[in-house]
Amino acid sequence: MELKRGMLVKSKAGRDKDCIYVIGDVRNEYVYLADGRLRTVDHPKRKKKKHVQPVCVICGEYKPDDVAVKRILKNYLNQEKGKQEE
Repeated sequence: MELKRGMLVKSKAGRDKDCIYVIGDVRNEYVYLADGRLRTVDHPKRKKKKHVQPVCVICGEYKPDDVAVKRILKNYLNQEKGKQEE
């Protein structure tokens, strides 16, 4: 699956293993990830494509600001929490 801007991904390796991020940019073999808190849109985390796994194809329109990133992640995590409770 091709990684695109605005997709949600889960980190598969490193200190941040199992963390969920939004892809801010894709360049060559790297993706630039943001979570809106520690990793902002202005200072994204660079990670190799092979170290992330797509979680959600595209979550609506992605605006490049931290508030939108936080909202996207919060909505996704709430949906996952609801699925686990069922």
